[in-house]
Amino acid sequence: MDRRVTRRQFLAGATAALVGLSNCKFVHGASVQTKRPNFVFVLTDDQRWDAMSCAGHPFLHTPNMDRLAKEGARFTNAFVTTALCSPSRGSFLSGIYAHQHGVINNSTPWNDQIRTMPMALQEAGYDTAFIGKWHMDSQEGPRPGFNHWVSFKGQGPYRNPTLNINGEIQQVNGYITDILTRYAVEWLKKPRAKPFCLYLCHKAVHGPFSPALRHSRLYEDVVIPRPKSMTDPLTGKPQWVRLGMEPGHDSKGALTSPEGYDLFIRDYNRTLMAVDEGIGRILDTLEKLGVLDETVITFASDNGYFQGEHGRLDKRAMYEESIRIPFLMRYPLLIKRGTIIERMVLNIDLAPTFAELAGLDVARVLPGVQGRSLLPLLRGKERNWREDWLYEYFQERGYPRTPTMFGVRTEQWKYVEYPETGDMGELYNLENDPLELCNLFEVPKYASVLSDMQARLKRLMTETDLRR
Repeated sequence: MDRRVTRRQFLAGATAALVGLSNCKFVHGASVQTKRPNFVFVLTDDQRWDAMSCAGHPFLHTPNMDRLAKEGARFTNAFVTTALCSPSRGSFLSGIYAHQHGVINNSTPWNDQIRTMPMALQEAGYDTAFIGKWHMDSQEGPRPGFNHWVSFKGQGPYRNPTLNINGEIQQVNGYITDILTRYAVEWLKKPRAKPFCLYLCHKAVHGPFSPALRHSRLYEDVVIPRPKSMTDPLTGKPQWVRLGMEPGHDSKGALTSPEGYDLFIRDYNRTLMAVDEGIGRILDTLEKLGVLDETVITFASDNGYFQGEHGRLDKRAMYEESIRIPFLMRYPLLIKRGTIIERMVLNIDLAPTFAELAGLDVARVLPGVQGRSLLPLLRGKERNWREDWLYEYFQERGYPRTPTMFGVRTEQWKYVEYPETGDMGELYNLENDPLELCNLFEVPKYASVLSDMQARLKRLMTETDLRR
């Protein structure tokens, strides 16, 4: 499946999609005339699905993330199709799997011929901006689809970053999260007649964790709980899992001393606080501009993060802590306050959702899109929603202990295999074993379930044009 089309072809498709289009707003399913919505998308790095107080975190306080959930929808089963920064970010942009857009690791540059959601919105008349961490190889310059650009190379530092601002290189003093929020707010305040789309990608909460100085003493008196699966003996799991983490990933002694673990967890959560404050500034700005309720505000992370579960840190593996992300959406013209959506949604669903909300013909402006618009779920229509989905990870040169893996997850079951190692696979009953402690791969009683999951994986690989 080739997502590349010429600019002329795309413009023709976008124009056709807009012909005769009536702009609509949705009041809990009803439709009346109005202008198209604005979009604000805020993406964090390595934030677990439960790293929000609205998700039940034992001590982290995130009032502005909580506000999005309270005034909109919280997706409690949101996942990434690859638990790795660059591939996941490419999938958010494009609505397709990593093996389709080509960024299968953190060192591959983005192919500007791949159609993206910001391209579709820009061609449809939106004013678009990218601010933050692009993180596709060392790319830092403006990319197609954005009228305004503020970014930096690679991971970038937490303090005093060198930024590429619309092609001009500038060093900016300060804390990166606050800096990116400031640029975002300044851009939002710019006078404009067009609808807008702000794509804000934070560096936080990527390690080594470095909170803003104002947050450096938070949670000092909190007793840090240990995850229940931290002492998983790994019995019955594949050999690569039993070998443990990649060398050098025991950040600040997180898994070798109680003090190291406590500091690791405190700094992780401290580093998130500036992100939450930034969301508050954006909400306040939109409210003062009088466009808060006309703006679709979405918040998510590029992947989850292990905090000692199964003796691991980082991400990549298909365990829940790695693949599951926070996902919030506020848009009162469509979404009822306090909506909880439990169906499985993916990072590849963002692009078609924004395109449909903008009134575009998704198939025309995002040819070959593999995600699904979330509008049916937001309207309360859950029939015929996905029952399973494909996970993929491709081995990286710097991470030889973590093999290529392909898997499938349903609401109850998870299966993952490692085709290049000859190692055993993993099969978990998530309903009875949510911590994924008991691998049922070799248990005869579950042979029929294993066969069904293997068949599902084969079908999904065929449907997404994934070749082993």
